[in-house]
Amino acid sequence: MKRKRFTEEQIIAVLKEHEAGMKTGDLARKHGISEATLYNWKAKYGGMDVSDAKRLKSLEDENGKLKRLLADAMLDASALRELLAKKW
Repeated sequence: MKRKRFTEEQIIAVLKEHEAGMKTGDLARKHGISEATLYNWKAKYGGMDVSDAKRLKSLEDENGKLKRLLADAMLDASALRELLAKKW
């Protein structure tokens, strides 16, 4: 089964329908997702606006970049330490 990707706007729209009183099972069936997915979205995006969700996404992307940069720097430092240890 092909996995659907929902944008932050779509996820928040679905959650607003849920907050309006629509049943979880009906809502999941309507949008073609599982109830577990709906609850995961609620845990992550519950109470957010679209602008908040976009900001969260941009912060997650920036955090990932910084983690990769740190990992690269640590790998370089480790390689230099090994090289210096072999020379002495």
